[in-house]
Amino acid sequence: MRADPPRLNRRALLAAPIALAACDRLAVAQPASGAPAPPLKDIVPAPFGAAATTWHLNQPDWVEQILRHCAQLTPEWEQKMERTLGPGFVYDFGPSDRVVAFARDNGLRVHGHTLIWYSQGADVFDDATVPRDRFAVEYDRYISTFVGRYRGRMAGWDVVNEPVAEDGDGLRDCHWSRALGMDGYMVRAFEQAKLADPEATLFLNEYNLENIPRKGATFLRLVERLLELGAPIGGIGTQSHLNIEIPAGRITAFMRDAASLGLPIHVSELDFPMQRDGGGLPDLRSTAERRAQQVARVGELAEAFMALPERQRYAFTTWGLRDSDSWLTRAEGKNRPDESALLLDARGRANPAYQAVADAFTR
Repeated sequence: MRADPPRLNRRALLAAPIALAACDRLAVAQPASGAPAPPLKDIVPAPFGAAATTWHLNQPDWVEQILRHCAQLTPEWEQKMERTLGPGFVYDFGPSDRVVAFARDNGLRVHGHTLIWYSQGADVFDDATVPRDRFAVEYDRYISTFVGRYRGRMAGWDVVNEPVAEDGDGLRDCHWSRALGMDGYMVRAFEQAKLADPEATLFLNEYNLENIPRKGATFLRLVERLLELGAPIGGIGTQSHLNIEIPAGRITAFMRDAASLGLPIHVSELDFPMQRDGGGLPDLRSTAERRAQQVARVGELAEAFMALPERQRYAFTTWGLRDSDSWLTRAEGKNRPDESALLLDARGRANPAYQAVADAFTR
């Protein structure tokens, strides 16, 4: 789950050739062809989705591209607690309602994002000042009210988001865990969500699972433990904000391990930035090398998703549809106006990684 939109701080496919190099399937970057890319929803062997904001709904070109390519939407910000919950436990679901209504009116399904996240809610759910009994009551009420509001209208929910420590060494301490217990707050959240909408698929969602093997392993052990404790987890969400420099095979290994649990898997927030985070030495990679790394890693992810049993392919979602929609390009995000980390460019034409996805899903 990434930054927020403005207002808060927070078989004929692509014509351009892609040259494969060595055993890593590296590709030389080619400019996008002039024609719009064929619809992704016709290529991906599961609902293809993208993140959406109310800000996007006002853009006719975005609406046109979403309806062309997508079968599912994920609210990017409108269902996060910083937007839905105010002081005194006052709710505001207006922006969420608007995204859900847009989806309903256009025949798209919706994946809810997100109910409980370690980084939000502490200003209202202050575990130092809110009595423990009220904390628990309000926690239950928030989940049951929110999920119940859309009962029967959501394909699934990210119930708990990012519970694993950054480096994979255990779980995050937060206001939820301090008040309700490290496993307890998660079990409780899933139980409340299940009561509110028994038909929705309920996900534990996390990032860097492919990038950091230790984190992926900790996450999967957590899923197993929560299931043993009775949490009605229905699926695994891997955000897939891919580091395009990770070694070949690492994505495949995680997906294979995740698939062994038998749950549906959601590639839930896919993007693949060309630029590195943080400081350090200058990045001397050429554009062609970065594009080649993108194509290799995104192709590996798509192949690993395709290898899943059909019943385990819940959806394949990118965090933004076009490069211009990405949180990475926005000033309140990473502020990288030249970043190209999605399958489509600003005009809806195929970026090089598009072909890797198409190849994986149509061969």
